[in-house]
Amino acid sequence: MPGRVSTYYQSSKVNPNRPFGARTIDPNTYSSQIYSMDAFKIPPLFQSARNALYTRYSLNDWDNSNHAAYNTSDYLRNGAERLRLDTLRLCKETDARRTQSDVGKKLGERVNDIVFWKNELLHETDEMLAEIAALKEAKRLVEKALPETEDVLSIAQECLYNREKRQGIDLVHDGPETALIDEVSSIRKCQEKLRNVIDKTTAQLNLNRAAQHELEKDSGDKFIAQNLDECAQQLTGSSRGLAYHNGIENIDNTKSVPETWCMFTNNNIKRSQAERAASRHLRNEFNTVLNDCANEMWNQWNLTNQALTDRIKDTLDARNKIQTHLSKVLQEIFDMSKHIELIKKAIQDKENPLQVAQTRLDIRMRRPNVEACRDTAQLRLIDEIDEIYDTLETLQNKLRRAENSMQDLFLIKASLEENLAIKNNTLFIDREKCLAMRKTFPMSPICGVRLRTSSDLLLNK
Repeated sequence: MPGRVSTYYQSSKVNPNRPFGARTIDPNTYSSQIYSMDAFKIPPLFQSARNALYTRYSLNDWDNSNHAAYNTSDYLRNGAERLRLDTLRLCKETDARRTQSDVGKKLGERVNDIVFWKNELLHETDEMLAEIAALKEAKRLVEKALPETEDVLSIAQECLYNREKRQGIDLVHDGPETALIDEVSSIRKCQEKLRNVIDKTTAQLNLNRAAQHELEKDSGDKFIAQNLDECAQQLTGSSRGLAYHNGIENIDNTKSVPETWCMFTNNNIKRSQAERAASRHLRNEFNTVLNDCANEMWNQWNLTNQALTDRIKDTLDARNKIQTHLSKVLQEIFDMSKHIELIKKAIQDKENPLQVAQTRLDIRMRRPNVEACRDTAQLRLIDEIDEIYDTLETLQNKLRRAENSMQDLFLIKASLEENLAIKNNTLFIDREKCLAMRKTFPMSPICGVRLRTSSDLLLNK
């Protein structure tokens, strides 16, 4: 510029990055940045008058410079404030206490979830243990009832074997024998039902124990997880045992997510509930089978006893009739023996009249000549002898018939006595051997008549 002192202006350093035509100060230019200050020469305090005639800036430049300074100050102050606020916010967001508090809250929520499901598992485990105990008790009752049915079976079979010792006509296929055969068949069917129930019980107990094992394993895992999470929740900056574990956040050993974790425990509980329901149904089936078997055996037992009682009554009637007939036969034998003696005496009594008549006739046969007349006396003697012979012949026939009748009476007496012995033997077998051992039902109160009461008690449990 003409008229300017070259010495003053040459001492300044020109920034090539700033355009020469710029008259206002740009806060973004290199020269406005407070990284370094260019060296310049201070003009002397007493300038010459000539220098005063030539000003360096205009009023606009002065105003623009002031405004630029204001703007730069505002800009830098705003930037510093934003940086300060961002730093404070970052410090607050990354505050260890706040982070630990949030993590502790999450851990507490997780511990509450674990405690909830662990309590559910423990409750279900207690229910399963109670169900297993009830099922074992039911199985014990069935296993106790099964060998006791052998006593009933042995009695029925022994009755059949004893009744094979009947004799003669009494060895018949009567009502008691049919009832005993039906009783044996019924008992064997009941034994088969009880064995099937025991087999089902064994299988169900295995399933219940498997479900119990899963519940206990799951609850044990949750107990360990609860202790670990509670330990992690209680850690603070002043806790002992703190250490760096570099890279631990990059290790992922998880095997489930909250949804699958809940589903796993829920499935274990549902499985246990299903097995408990099946177990309760099986115990109800126990009661039904035990009641049916007991009622069936008891009813058949009573039917057999009734058949034996009826048969004993018929045998008693037959024996009493035989005794009556035997008494009559014995009386008839006694009377017939007297009658035979009477006939024999009558025959003996006819000997003397026959001898007299024959002697008379023999004497009269000695009459001489014409005196040997066939007179009425002669005819009467002949008739008398004929009458005596006829009487003797009749008496002899009567004696033979009486003796034959006596033999028949002795035969019927022997037959009646044999039948009486047979009936007594039958009565002894049916009444003393069979019915005597069947007076009491050879089973414990859990079966038989009082089985329903015990089954109801078991069902209430």
